[in-house]
Amino acid sequence: MIQSRYSLGALLYLLSFGCTSNNQTVTDREPSLPNILYILADDLGYGDIASFNPDSKIETPELNKLAKDGMKFTDAHSPSAVCTPTRYGILTGRYCWRSRLPVGVLRGYGRALIEPDRLTVASLLQSQGYRTGVVGKWHLGLDWVLKEGAAIGQTDQSTTANSVGMVTDLDSELLDFSKKPTDGPLDHGFDYSYILPASLDMDPYCYLENDELVTLPSDSTAGNDLNTGYTGAFWRAGRIAPDFEFDQVLPNFIDKAIQFIRETERRGSPFFLYLPLAAPHTPWMPTNPYSNISQAGNYGDFVSMVDAEIGRVLRSLVELGLEENTLVIFTSDNGPFWPPNMIESYEHRSAGSLRGMKADAWEGGHRIPFIAKWPGKIKPESESKALTSLTNLMATCAEVVGLDLPAEAGEDSHSILPILMGDSNAVANQKAIIQHSSKGVFVVRRGDWKLILGRGSGGFSQPTTYQPKVGEPAGQLYDLSIDLQETTNLYNEQPDVVAELSGILEEFRKTGRSN
Repeated sequence: MIQSRYSLGALLYLLSFGCTSNNQTVTDREPSLPNILYILADDLGYGDIASFNPDSKIETPELNKLAKDGMKFTDAHSPSAVCTPTRYGILTGRYCWRSRLPVGVLRGYGRALIEPDRLTVASLLQSQGYRTGVVGKWHLGLDWVLKEGAAIGQTDQSTTANSVGMVTDLDSELLDFSKKPTDGPLDHGFDYSYILPASLDMDPYCYLENDELVTLPSDSTAGNDLNTGYTGAFWRAGRIAPDFEFDQVLPNFIDKAIQFIRETERRGSPFFLYLPLAAPHTPWMPTNPYSNISQAGNYGDFVSMVDAEIGRVLRSLVELGLEENTLVIFTSDNGPFWPPNMIESYEHRSAGSLRGMKADAWEGGHRIPFIAKWPGKIKPESESKALTSLTNLMATCAEVVGLDLPAEAGEDSHSILPILMGDSNAVANQKAIIQHSSKGVFVVRRGDWKLILGRGSGGFSQPTTYQPKVGEPAGQLYDLSIDLQETTNLYNEQPDVVAELSGILEEFRKTGRSN
């Protein structure tokens, strides 16, 4: 059903979805629209999967097989080096720095980030007859209902907001958990949702199904592994549902995903399932069958569990006879949290040979594994070196179903369908892609040139920031064709390249789009 929350332009566009671009009605088309399964791992590194890093100390047979059966991208990037902004970019096809969250992430009580009138991948496909579902970590905010008499911003202690007024966290004492949030996944194009509000190490620790709490977070937890440096079985103190079990979140999500696929198959409609896992993000809690099976500690064991659980979903497609008509995309929301001491301890490089880790402007922060499989369409054992961003999902889905995006949607999205089909080696009309670090340091990538508008990592790796001395480079410029490890800063030696890439970012900012 088309709801009045959409802007006039988006509303007219959605109303026109009854026809395809060649004037065929939905009912007149051949029943060949593919199912689309989008699996998003959380904090999985480029170097964790053997098909991307032969030196990985972790067994990932299911993902290795997926790569063998489809196409892997070796130059794919998340639009941000942390969770929330990447998820916004995936679903909207728009860089999150254009939104009310230009930097940072939301916490578990942050308000809804996706604008009420914004077209999403889910609402686009929903209007084409797809049954749309999200199962997993949402981390895009929910408009929890306030208690009677409570108000946002009553005191400085009750509300956390950014410079543009986006509420990123609230005191849970202000909230009435007996009432359904007024903005959640169902308000953004999803027919079904089963979600964790934020990361698995942020409260509230609870599930919402179709935007309603399954069990109220009426208990509290003191947190766990609080002195590990955000590793191990770490989670923060806060509210928790009495029946919530941290080590069962991953298999629970997989069960719900398979249930959604089965129910949709019985209905006879195509599905779009967005499956954003909460793993292998902390807490690293592999269940007994996966304990001590890797050479990378409990993180490696947890990655092996993630791999096996993804295999369960993929096998369900085979069992239901849906494999041949399903486009499967697997990727990660950003780089891994894998500090230098972990590399030294396990001799495993979660980011492969890349510099840095999650949150960083360096490659380890945002270059991620990306695999696509579509039997009969994508050539098995193929590889693409094309530069691509996760914001490209929306335009790709639009082309899959034969639609053009309206001007006010998917401003930073470009279709990769021709690459998947083997018809192109590059993303058409993609002038450059942008990433930004957890602290808002911008990265401009065009061809092999990479510009970082600042010194330091801009994230977790040291130095986070660096104030250059007189005559020293103000930023970082690397030629990734010969310096993938980002060791030789060419900022002062290539002023013309710096000016060109800086100009592209300014153009993208001024026009409000990059396509």
